[in-house]
Parts: sequence; C-alpha cells; structure tokens
Amino acid sequence: MPTLRPTYSLLRTCRCLLLALGLLAGTGPAAAQIGLPGMPQLPGGLSSRLGDNTLRDRLREKLLDTTELPRKAALDQLRSLNVHELLQRHPAQLEPDPSGFPIVRSEILAWSPSEAGLAAAAAAGLAVASRQDMPEIGQSLVTLRVPDGVATTDALARLRAADPDGSYDFNHVYTGAAAPQAGAAHLQSSGAGATGAVGGDVRVGLVDSGVDGGHEVFESARIVRWGCGGAAHPASHGTAVAALMIGKSERFTGAAPGARLYAADIYCDQPTGGSASQIVQALAWLAREQVGVINISLVGPPNQMLGRVVQAMVARGHLLVAAVGNDGPAAPPLYPASYPGVVGVTGIDPKRRPLPEAARGPQVMFAAPGSQMAAAAIGAPPYKLVRGTSFAAPLVAALLAPRLPSPSPAQAAQALSALAASASTAGDGTGRGVVAENLRTPPSAFR
Repeated sequence: MPTLRPTYSLLRTCRCLLLALGLLAGTGPAAAQIGLPGMPQLPGGLSSRLGDNTLRDRLREKLLDTTELPRKAALDQLRSLNVHELLQRHPAQLEPDPSGFPIVRSEILAWSPSEAGLAAAAAAGLAVASRQDMPEIGQSLVTLRVPDGVATTDALARLRAADPDGSYDFNHVYTGAAAPQAGAAHLQSSGAGATGAVGGDVRVGLVDSGVDGGHEVFESARIVRWGCGGAAHPASHGTAVAALMIGKSERFTGAAPGARLYAADIYCDQPTGGSASQIVQALAWLAREQVGVINISLVGPPNQMLGRVVQAMVARGHLLVAAVGNDGPAAPPLYPASYPGVVGVTGIDPKRRPLPEAARGPQVMFAAPGSQMAAAAIGAPPYKLVRGTSFAAPLVAALLAPRLPSPSPAQAAQALSALAASASTAGDGTGRGVVAENLRTPPSAFR
C-alpha cells in the first residue's frame, strides 16, 4: 500500500539510527530494540540532547521490567522447585509432610477441639501453644506443639486415633500461584482498559504477602492492613496482586481503583509465613470486618483447618476467589480453589487460550488474563511483566466486589450469576467463561 511506505521508511531509518547508537556504545543490536523483552540499558557515553535530558538518560528511563521467565524448568515445575528450596533453606522451622508439602515443624492444628480431644493431646505429650477464638464464625483454632523426639506425622496419627471425632491436621504452608520472575522476593512473583473508578462502600479483601503502600499506584488508595504486629513487610507477590485489584497511575489501571482494600499479610518475611493457621486467622479478621469478596492467590494441599474455615466463610455469604494454580493441567487439584463454593480462576493469554501451565478441572469457574500483562513491582523498574493464575484471580475478585459489599448468601449467588452472564465463552478450560479481558495492561503501555 503506497500510503504506508513513508511511515515504514521513517521507522526503518529510526531503527537504523538506534542500532548505530547501540553499536557505537559497544552494546550490539539487542540494546537498540527499545521496549523489547530482555533489552539491557544503554551505558553512558552518548551526549546528544533531547530537551533537558541526554539521549542516554532518556533511553535509560525504564518503567517496565520485561525480564523473561527462567527457562531451566517447565513453568508447571517451578512451584515444586520453589517448595524444595524453601524446605532446604529453613530446615529448623519447616519439614515436608508425607506427600512432600511443606509444614511448620512440630505443630498440629486442632479445630474447636473438645475437652476430651485436649485431654488426648495432653496424654500424648502435646502442649497447647496458642488458641485463636473466632466468634464471627463460632469456632476456635488451637495450635499444639509436638514434643522433642516425636515425629510430627506420628503425633498426628496418634491424636486422630485417640479422638476420631476431632479435626486435626498439619500446619501446611501455602505458596503463591504464580510463575516466579527473576529477582522476585519470597513468593516469586491488569488493566490498560479503564474500568471507571469505584468508590463509596466498595470493599475487597486480600490474603497474601505484604503490599508496598509507597508505590505510585497506591498513592490515592485506601488500604486497611492486618498482620505482622502492625509492621510493614512489602513483598513482590502481594504488591502485584493488590495493584491489579485497586492500583491506579498514569499508565496503569487496576480492576477496581477507588475500592477500599483490606489486606492481610500472612507472610511477614518469616520462614513459616503462609501457614494454614495464618490463613485461618486472616479470614476470621475479614469476616469480622464484613468484607464480602476476598482474593486468595495461594495454593497448596487440602487441609482440614483451611477446609473448615472456607466452609464457614461460604456459609456466611462471602465469595472467596482463588487461583487454581500453575502445576499443569494433569496435576492434582490445589487448594483453596478446589473447595466447594470457592470461585476458582484460571489464566488465559492474549489469544484467549488457557495458560499451558494452568490447572484444569471442575474447580475452574472463570478465566481472566494471566500473561503478557504488567503489574506493580517493588524497586526499579516500578512495573514488571507477570504471568500465572495468581494474577488472573484478583481481576475476578475486583469485578465481583461491587456486587457484594458485605457477606450475603443470596447476594453472593446473584453476583456470580451476573458475572457469568457477562462472560464470553472461549472453549475448554475456562469454566463459565472469560471475563476482565479489558483489564490487562500490555507491555506496549510502557513504551
């Protein structure tokens, strides 16, 4: 088409100029591919000026980290590798359960134990380490300490045998349902399409790692925090997920900017962070605060304590939105997404295809963008590309939040029906359909 030739010629000329500048600086052609993944910053030595800044300084203004995912292992193997590393790094605090999932060493959890159950625990040499009463759901959580010299697995088996009517389990540790980015923090860790700010009484909950409230996307945000004794422990995963929910900046818009975020940090930079006991207590806090919709982008094994609190929350009329995980389509179901009543979310790519590493099965209720999208990052650059079901779930949670301002079984059912009615079909693996397609902030927004 003749009308396109001048534009193509100009682009080709500009590209050649940038290539020449890169070669003069000794960086090679890759350095001149502005905005492309993996592009290194240009070194010093260029003195041409653009306005008040040197060309070098202008080219080094990098807002988005486009570092590609590690390629040493398949994406669906990364979480198991991270779990193995976690166990290797903290052997004094953590140990594997019989299936290899991490648990807090020498701890057993009891759900509202009876006097007979506590007596059986004492007879087995277990001591009560803590008790958390949860009047909002009418239950209590007791942590029992296993004596030295006794294997946690053996102590649990004896306790279950002594009190078969009781509910006892390991204190499992849950991890982020995301593919790790290079340089990410403990957990390894959309929207260019504006949704229109929400406000008023719209509230949404988050159970995750810490949120960096100093990031520009949270400049006008309203965040209510829980956990860590009031201390701030910003983390990569929690910051990215929170931004996708309520963040807002010049180049970035989350799904529900203006909503009040109730953020529970269950990690606090501790080796035992992400434990089932912490998740239970965080959900009890959100129940007390009457937050209707809660996002949990964490995955792990089935656990009786987690299952009990999920059941109680669903019965109260909360909507728990959870990532289904990235262990692959043939992997066993992960939790809490696979519990009845939980809104399980998978991720899709820009072509509306389920991510190849995403879990499959009846636990998938909705699909949302989960790759080639930007989210807030800690440090510089202030944004990064994210991938995984961890980052699809918060979009769905934020879409549901305005429809469920406080827990209500009837309103929760209506909110799900309304979202399903707005979803578009995209083939197998997407549950009731695809939502939030306009909420993905693409890399091009930062060029």
